[in-house]
Amino acid sequence: MPSTAGNNSPNNTTAAAEMIGGNDDIVTEILLRLPVKPLLRFKCVSKRWLSLISDPHFSRRYHHPRVSVSGIFLRRRIPSHFQFVTLDGTHSKPPFTSLDFITDNDNDSDPPCSSRIKILQSCNGLLLCRSLNKTLTDQSHRYHVCNPTTKQFSKLPFISTERPITIFGLSLAFESTKSPYYQVVCVRSAAVSVYFYQIEIYSSETRAWRPCGSPFVAPFDMVFDQGVFWNGAVHWLSPSGATMFFNLDKEILGTMPSLPGSEAWGKRRFRYFGESGGHLHLIEIYGARTTQFQVFEMASDYSGWFVKYEVDLDGIVAAFPEMVRNFLDPCDSCYVAFVIVFVVRNEEEAELLLHVPDGA
Repeated sequence: MPSTAGNNSPNNTTAAAEMIGGNDDIVTEILLRLPVKPLLRFKCVSKRWLSLISDPHFSRRYHHPRVSVSGIFLRRRIPSHFQFVTLDGTHSKPPFTSLDFITDNDNDSDPPCSSRIKILQSCNGLLLCRSLNKTLTDQSHRYHVCNPTTKQFSKLPFISTERPITIFGLSLAFESTKSPYYQVVCVRSAAVSVYFYQIEIYSSETRAWRPCGSPFVAPFDMVFDQGVFWNGAVHWLSPSGATMFFNLDKEILGTMPSLPGSEAWGKRRFRYFGESGGHLHLIEIYGARTTQFQVFEMASDYSGWFVKYEVDLDGIVAAFPEMVRNFLDPCDSCYVAFVIVFVVRNEEEAELLLHVPDGA
């Protein structure tokens, strides 16, 4: 019989070391955990390691390590009020419970009605909000970027165009380790055709909008109002699986590789698309009764998606049987009801935050 000790042979150990050493992402994560003196010495190991350690992005991550996510905010039924859910096991006080400090009139004297404030997006401590200015002469949306901790906010100016436009989505981009200024990426209609889009960028440094690039076409079902900022770019996903991203430094559009195909393509549903801990995650579920699925992660070089985690909710469904619901049509089978709120990706472990319906 073959000996199991062969699994630890020098050849296997060498192969494993070569596999790890050949992966820039793994090597980078290891180097980020080293003290300064050993890190500087490792520049001499190879030209590749020298390149990794000398990369400006590595320097920013090394000197400004990411802070673990301590909690998230859930919007309550009371407009403009929020529930703070801690993720670190403590019962710390939420940094804010409302956004009543935001004003959207010209003299900034009175706060708007709280029911008119909606959080569109968050990005590294800042919030992108929208309010409806209900006056006799103006029914337009106003947009704000605020820091809820300091209660500072800025009202974004209107985009100046020769003709009326349609805004399909805005996305907030902010990296405090890279710049003290934030940007807002707007995808709007283009004048050339109803089938074309135009990108406008607002910078808090210039306090002005500017068009970026030429009008472009996109898949008909692209969801531009749910952009995700990661790796210096805003990413979008369509229900059919098409992707796009806009790199703010290079000011170019691109696409991401598709997920591996499946025979159940017609039943696949994208249930989560977001960033956590410097990583971009995507979750798709096949069928309404699915309780087992995979969490995909995009490689930092956009080479493709890979399976990061395997999830099995059977234990949770057993503990919360109210998750199993019946369709209105008695001829249809049951389905499992849950909402994936957030993938919590910290340094040591990962968690999946779910919303489970009550028994009502």
